Amino acid sequence: MTTTWRLIDTGPLDGVRNMAIDEALLRHFAPATSLPVLRLYGWQPAALSIGRFQKAEDDLDRARISADRLTVVRRITGGGALYHADELTYAVICAPHQIPAASSVKDSFRVVTSFLLALYQGLGLHAVYAADAGQPDRRIGGRTPLCFAGTESYDILVNGRKLGGNAQRRQKAVIFQHGSIPLVDRWCEGLPYLRSRPEGLDAAVTSLATEGSTADLPELKQRLATCFSQQLGGRLQPDGLSAAEQVTMQRLIDAKYGAVTWNWGGEAV
Repeated sequence: MTTTWRLIDTGPLDGVRNMAIDEALLRHFAPATSLPVLRLYGWQPAALSIGRFQKAEDDLDRARISADRLTVVRRITGGGALYHADELTYAVICAPHQIPAASSVKDSFRVVTSFLLALYQGLGLHAVYAADAGQPDRRIGGRTPLCFAGTESYDILVNGRKLGGNAQRRQKAVIFQHGSIPLVDRWCEGLPYLRSRPEGLDAAVTSLATEGSTADLPELKQRLATCFSQQLGGRLQPDGLSAAEQVTMQRLIDAKYGAVTWNWGGEAV
């Protein structure tokens, strides 16, 4: 039986609104009754997101961020900082029974990201999971202040370099996962905002443009939707935020994602 998914394409939004929408969709998802969600979005203007448990004051140059008026938002997922610009971002909200079976929480990363692997391979890129790349010198796991500097088993490598990043959160039988698809290399623009700047990233990370992909954004979204349906076994139904989701989004903007206490201090509301 084919599962119907809500396809919510919100286009490019500011960082505060993006994170508020992601959480609003998660808060309103009921695993027994809700349709699963695939959300697509972008970031405008550019913003820096940090992981749920990241110590912002330790990792970020607050004075530089303030001087440049760069938005910093704290995600509800873990990991390090991500500079968001010229990328296509996705978010998946579903129950485990709404996707192909996974043998473990870790394996669910492989299941959910399978559409990305198919997308990149369909674009003619030599894409593999990090766990299958045969790079014994590449460290899998471990904390880094910058998300792109670290590699997990089911991150995707293209020609040996990491393309994008993904993070997942489990909550009451719900899978929430979001991740980035860099269209062009902009990661270096985020480095000045870090207190400690990882070296060698130019040889470790990449983007679609760097790898020679000529697909524009509308084509990329169309290809992504096709790969998603094929890999996750779903039928995508275009949709928007419900009235209740919009109310929750605005409350989260006002009380959480627009507040320094959350974004810099990590104090939940």
